[in-house]
This record gives sequence, C-alpha cells and structure tokens, in this order.
Amino acid sequence: MNEQTDFSREDAMLADAATKGPVGKALIYTRLSGPGWLQGAITLGGGSLAGALYLGVIAGYDLMWLQPIAMVLGVIMLSAISYVALSTGERPFQTLKTHISPVLAWGWLIATMMANIVWCLPQFALGTASVQQNLLPSTNSDTGKIIVAITILIVASVVVWFYNSGSKGIKAFELILKGMVGIVVLSFFGVVLAMTFEGALDWGKIMAGFVPNLTYLFEPVPSLAASVSETGEYRDWWTNMIAGIQKDRIITAFATAVGINMTFLLPYSMLRKGWGVKHRTLAIFDLSIGLIVPFVLATSCVVIAAASQFHGNSADVTQMLQDGKTDSSEVKEYFKFLDKRILEESPGASEPELLAARESLPESDKQIAAMLVGRDNFALAGTLEPLVGRTVAQTLFGVGVLGMAVSTIIILMLINGFAFCELMNVPPEGTMHRIGCFIPAVGVLGPFFWGQAAPALAVPTSVIGGAMLPIAYLSFLLLMNSRRALGDAMPTGIRRVVWNTLMIFATAVAGFGSAWGLLSKGTIGYVALASIVVMLLLGVGGFIKKQSQN
Repeated sequence: MNEQTDFSREDAMLADAATKGPVGKALIYTRLSGPGWLQGAITLGGGSLAGALYLGVIAGYDLMWLQPIAMVLGVIMLSAISYVALSTGERPFQTLKTHISPVLAWGWLIATMMANIVWCLPQFALGTASVQQNLLPSTNSDTGKIIVAITILIVASVVVWFYNSGSKGIKAFELILKGMVGIVVLSFFGVVLAMTFEGALDWGKIMAGFVPNLTYLFEPVPSLAASVSETGEYRDWWTNMIAGIQKDRIITAFATAVGINMTFLLPYSMLRKGWGVKHRTLAIFDLSIGLIVPFVLATSCVVIAAASQFHGNSADVTQMLQDGKTDSSEVKEYFKFLDKRILEESPGASEPELLAARESLPESDKQIAAMLVGRDNFALAGTLEPLVGRTVAQTLFGVGVLGMAVSTIIILMLINGFAFCELMNVPPEGTMHRIGCFIPAVGVLGPFFWGQAAPALAVPTSVIGGAMLPIAYLSFLLLMNSRRALGDAMPTGIRRVVWNTLMIFATAVAGFGSAWGLLSKGTIGYVALASIVVMLLLGVGGFIKKQSQN
C-alpha cells in the first residue's frame, strides 16, 4: 500500500513537472532523481582518481577537455540504454539475447561480472590506505589494516542490504549514495578552492585546457616538449615514450568515465525503481545531474591540483633521492625510466652496469624521467600542506578518497547481484540478488594482495572490460533501431537521425579507443581485437536476420 502511494505521488510530481518551466521542472526532477547518482558513485572510484591524477602529471592543463568529453559520450549511450529499457519494460539482457544476438548478450554479462569482482580488490586497498595514511595514522599496522578493511566491508554490506528491502530501502540507498558522491565532489572542490585563495592556480590556462586539441593524443604537450628538446640525440626516444604514456592514460580516462558494468547497472536500477515510459525524460536529466556534474567537477579538480603541483616538476623526486627514499614508488619508477633509456643505448646491460650508468646520464634525461613519474593521492595531499595545513590537507583527501572507494565497492556489489540473477535466470531480487552482491566481497583481500595480484589481474580485466565497451554500445545502437524490440517506441524521423548520429559517433570513438589500446598489448591484444570483430559481425548479422523475421 505504501509503495502504491509512493508511485501515485511520483506520478503526480511528473504531471506537475510537465506544466512547469525549465527551472521548476529541474527542481522536481532533482527530487525524483536516483539511478544517475548510482552511476556517479561507481564512476568516481579509484580508476577515475588515478586517471585524473596522472593526466595532470603528464599533460598539465592541456587535457582538461578529455574526461568531460568522455563522460558526455558515455551519457549519450546511457541515455539510449535507458530509453530502450524504459520503453520495453524488459530486463535488457533478455531483450538483447532475444532481439539482437545471444553472443553479444553473454559477452556483455561475463565481462561485467569479471570486472566487478577484480575491480573490487583495488577499491578496498584504496579505501583502507586512505584511512591508514590520511585519516587515522594510528591504524597503520597489520592489525589496523584488518580492522579497517572489515569495517569497510560491513558498511558496504549494510548499505547494499538496504537496497533489497523494498522501495523505502531503495530510497535510503539512493540518499546514502548521493551523500557519498557529494562528499567526494566537495572534498576535491575544497582542495582547488584553497589553492585558488593562495594564488597557486592560473585559471586562464585552466580554462584554455577545456578546448579540445587532438594533437595531444599522439605527441607530448608543449610544456613537456620543451624539456624533451633538451635531451639531444634521444629527443625522439623520449617523445615516443611520453606519447605512449599519454596514450595509456587517455585510454584509462575514457575507460573509467563509463565502464562496461555501468551499462549493465543503469537499466536494472531504473526498472527496479519502477520507472517506465513516462520517466524517459527524467532519466536523461537524472544522468546529467547525477553523473556528468559530479564526475566533471571531481575529476577536473584532481587534474587541476595534480597539474599545479607535479606537471613539469622534478623537484619532489629529486628531494626523495637526496633523502635516500629509494624504496618509494616514485623513486623506483624514476629508476625504471632511466634504465629504459640506458638499455636503448646499451642493450643487455647488467644490473651493476645499469647502476653505474644512471650516474653518468645527462641531467636533462634525469629531469624528464622525474617529471614522468606517477604520483598518488597521498603525495598530492602532502604537497597541499603548506597551503591549508597538514590536518586539513590530509582530511580533505582522506575523506574524498574513502568516499570514492566505498561508494564504488557498494555499486560493484549491486551490479554483480543483477548480473548473477541473469546468469541464474531468476528475477533480480531477493536472496539470489543478495548472493550475487556478496561475490565481489572477496575484494576485502585487496589491501593484502592487490599489489602482488595487480599485474596478473588488472591487465586482462582492463583489456576485457575496455574492449567490450564498444560491444555494449553497438548492442544498444542496434536495439534503438529494432522495431522488433521497441515496436512503436522506436524513434522515427528527425529523432531517429539525431539518436543515430550521436550513438554512432560515441560507438566509433569507443571502438577507436578499444582498438588503439589493444594493438599495443601484443598477442593478447590482437586475439582480443579479432574476437571483438567477430562478435560485432555476429551481432550485426543477428540483428539483420531477426529484423527480417518481422
């Protein structure tokens, strides 16, 4: 009875919104929003943080445009996914399997579950580290690590349990997620605000960085190119090295803006909320305020902070060397760059020869190597201490990073519940959904094993997850043009032209990014790329065959 009352009240609010102007409609839609914030919670995770942080390190302000564009393209496709799901009222896995291609449907499902399970490991590691290093240093011990990791798991489990307790649970769940996303955005926004008040930012250059420049996809940004020019005969080698790093970071930024598991979550969360055809406009608005706004604000703030502190700067790494911090990740990566440069000149050099050669390298090579070193959120928090004080700096970053990690863990668990139910061919609710949700809880081992497991797990999962994104995009592009699936709801006329233009462009960009990344992965990349091409062909073939049956 209460749920029926809630639906009636929501219907009345939607009807009221239809009579309002833009501002009034936006206010009502904001109150009704929900699934878009779930998307925001998963995309603002450790991957987004790492991607934004290193974009600032490697490219300064020159790639400020990259992540917003990636997100807008992603939202175009997510809007199309919501349109299909809300028009049919069916679970999209079943719709895709029935009307397009079982191969595409199962590929989408399996890649999603793999990504959920593996990507939970670094999220637990990130959340635990933020507590131990930023918020509560007193917990920085093996016992403390166990306590923090288990506490994060308990918190995530309680929140996920809310989701399975009916409409009131879903509302509570969404409020908690909105709060977490808000904390993340405000934390990083506060960092940039503090730096602005201290006069540490050049807003003219920052705003110029939002203007797209595609040349930076293939060559170093001007500020690094100037340093590279000083390396003499090895200028081309350093140029290729930087271009390769930029390519990896660009692909990471696109992959973490909208991941394949996000395409799985959205339609299920909307259907679970009871949304239908009349909610299609609300769904697009929901994605805009729940996903685009917090993502662009948070990632832009991280890029700005990282660029202002580390881009083109070798001083912090030089200081670590002087202090003898050879065990730090920054110094290890610095040595790795130098050794690659030495091996270019002296292939097969032994370890003692490498150690001796490091000292004799020109200063220009040492400086550019130090500039390319990746920094983490803890290093960034430390550099803000002179601006806002140690306590504020560590707290801001600690809260923001913890919020990112916990919210992402929660959503990964929730997505896996939906995927598990499809795997078992049962309704996405109740006991089976809870069982599926708790499978990624194995990620609680992340703080203890992720460092060792990362090389073995992260690369194949990223390849599978990133490469499968265009498969998901193509699937819904075909569904949007399937009268068999959508019936009279299939867009026609100018609306169809607009939808197809936007979706084809987004799918083409995702396809380019997938191929661009896979071609640099060696044999596994070529095999994955060939598999994707086969799946695409099967999907298009299945679509044509099923359409002809109408």
